[in-house]
Amino acid sequence: MLALIFLFCQIWLSIAQESLWSSPDACNNCPALCNRSYGNITHLGAHDSMFVANTSNSFTVSGNQFYGTDTQLDAGVRLLSGQLHTTNATGIELRLCHTDCDLYDGGSMIKWLKDVSYWMDEHPNDVVTLLLVNSVNANSTLLGASFRASGITKHAYVPATKLGAKTVWPTLGEMIQAKTRLVTFISSLPDNTGAPYLLDEFSYVFENQFEVTSPNNFSCMPDRPTNLKDKVSQAQSSGRLFLMNHFLDKKQLLNIVIPDRDNAANTNSPDPDLTGSLGKELNTCGAVYGRSPNFVLVDWFNMGPAISAIDAANGIIDPDGRTSVSTENPSKATPITYDGSAGRPRENKGVQIAMLIAVLCLVLS
Repeated sequence: MLALIFLFCQIWLSIAQESLWSSPDACNNCPALCNRSYGNITHLGAHDSMFVANTSNSFTVSGNQFYGTDTQLDAGVRLLSGQLHTTNATGIELRLCHTDCDLYDGGSMIKWLKDVSYWMDEHPNDVVTLLLVNSVNANSTLLGASFRASGITKHAYVPATKLGAKTVWPTLGEMIQAKTRLVTFISSLPDNTGAPYLLDEFSYVFENQFEVTSPNNFSCMPDRPTNLKDKVSQAQSSGRLFLMNHFLDKKQLLNIVIPDRDNAANTNSPDPDLTGSLGKELNTCGAVYGRSPNFVLVDWFNMGPAISAIDAANGIIDPDGRTSVSTENPSKATPITYDGSAGRPRENKGVQIAMLIAVLCLVLS
């Protein structure tokens, strides 16, 4: 009898182990994405992710999003962008500020990275990208120290070789299995010695223009890096990933430019027939380059909603494990209370049963 129990336990231990370490059921909320290259997916990005306009700051005009980073990630955002600054008070401590820390101080970079790291701990089947504008020209030593202090480096992806634009990206499933699920681009980083997971953005990525103030003026033309400006064929053949800026600004007195939240529902709309919509520009730029953009940066990500246009670009019909967020402009209505726990991925009951039996077998053994 003991021999049979031992044999049964060995079989179930094998099943439990296989369940725990086999390919994930869904990658970035969709099984179909697991076998697709990181460079062959359109990732939704929250422009200036951490600069939130809500009731706590009377919906400041310096905000770019209505909901914070956790909510963005729960709802399907997979690229988070922000700006690095320092203040006289903090010395060399890196902070996340909108243009200037006196205008909008989003807090410590280390704390924000800790929050992202915790979210990734709780969501092991998701690949996340960071894009940080290096406004203070911080070197890789200072940046790397902040990343290590946050604990997020345990998720970091490092290219096999320093190939830059010609990098051959792994599939999402491979990145998840290897536990290298965080890709970090730094805008302006000439050297990443000591922190190989920090990638100079324009060695790997090209962008179209930003600071668009009319829905008629969105363009697919390359704008950065400067050596590719207005050169479609060179950008296309460079091997770089394409980041499409798609957020609308509006001019105030003295030509001050602020994010245009009043027209965000149209700007982020998946409707391909609407002038200046995300759906239309995805199709337009897809035709120009023969492929969909790899990243799309939007303001007010919940409106439109932007994720619907991204799902269409990726061919996703039934995403799994996302949290729905109101598509309304909360500055014009009663804000909705958000329960972050609702965004946890669906549990794999098979894995749970296998683990339970495995534990019981270990006790009986």
